[in-house]
Amino acid sequence: MVESCLAERGTLAVCIREVQKTLTQSSKRLVESKIASLGVGSEFKIFNDKIETPGDGLIIFQGMQDHTAESIKSLEGYKIAWIEEAQTFSARSLALLRPTIRVEDSEIWAGWNPRRKSDAIDDFLRAKKPAGSIVVKVNWQDNPWFPAVLEQERKLDFELYPDRYDHIWGGDYAKAFEGAYFSKGLAEARATGRIGRVTADPLLPLRAFFDLGGSGATADAMAIWIAQFVGQEIRVLDYIEGVGQVLAYYVNELRRRGYQKAICILPHDGVNENNITGKKYAEHLRDAEFDVPEPIKNQGRGAAGMRIEAVRRLLPKCWFNEVTTESGRDALGYYHERKDETRVIGLGPDHDWSSHCADAFGLMCICYEEPSRKKAFDRKLEYPRMGVA
Repeated sequence: MVESCLAERGTLAVCIREVQKTLTQSSKRLVESKIASLGVGSEFKIFNDKIETPGDGLIIFQGMQDHTAESIKSLEGYKIAWIEEAQTFSARSLALLRPTIRVEDSEIWAGWNPRRKSDAIDDFLRAKKPAGSIVVKVNWQDNPWFPAVLEQERKLDFELYPDRYDHIWGGDYAKAFEGAYFSKGLAEARATGRIGRVTADPLLPLRAFFDLGGSGATADAMAIWIAQFVGQEIRVLDYIEGVGQVLAYYVNELRRRGYQKAICILPHDGVNENNITGKKYAEHLRDAEFDVPEPIKNQGRGAAGMRIEAVRRLLPKCWFNEVTTESGRDALGYYHERKDETRVIGLGPDHDWSSHCADAFGLMCICYEEPSRKKAFDRKLEYPRMGVA
């Protein structure tokens, strides 16, 4: 950034992140340190909220959540936009920013430690790979000035926290978190070959287990697991998630994937009214000709703990279809406990991007009924009549 402003006088640049309440959350101090270390302080004027650059240029620092489609126009004419902590950048923010930074030879820079494949910046640059983009993977071993103190930290994490090492130091996607509830069970599923190609039994019913979200930009995610109970196995076939979509989107997605005959299992809030139509979620799905039993009753206090224990108990029975459940398994592996760092105690499940997926999976495990051999042996046998009196 500093070198670009020196090389091309009059450059307008913005350092931007998803949320920035104060300048202490920005990279302003980092830019100031770089100016000082390069010995070019005489070329720049540093103010409380901005940095003036050679040739009447400017570096400013902003948060995207503060912008609307109208206010973002204030950045028109800026040549460089540097997105900090880009893994947190929302799809909305990216959609607003891209058409705004559009002067000749303008550039958008993004730096991030990958978190999920579905993150907006990761999906845009690493999955879709737009023409003209350049993506460079850089890790600690690429840093010729990697300090000894960080090398000690790296070795410590490798020894003590192997579950998170690849994410923090290797640039891998976040698959587990310290205090993650299900990462060990998912690792065992991988090691024992229970993550692979899994198909549905055409003679048995399909079940769709929901965690309900809402519609709108600030709504919680809606998560749906598709599964079958086959003998002693739980076949986990597919995972669907969305944010801010109306219920019709999920109805169409279920039909598109061939689950129009699935039994839809809703949590207790399935009797709540949809905030757009005023109808209950269960009624909407029944109107769409899905089989919807009465939603599961509220399990009261301790419900989250009950779901967690049910998942831990039943994970050894689960077989996952690898391709279609990947994003769901990533969320399950990340689902973790909040910690009080001062008292070093757990505060229950953290409500973040992974919790909706985990709640839907927990609902499946709460609803699971193990096939009873006793019922099979005690059932009445009826033979077809063969014309013999």
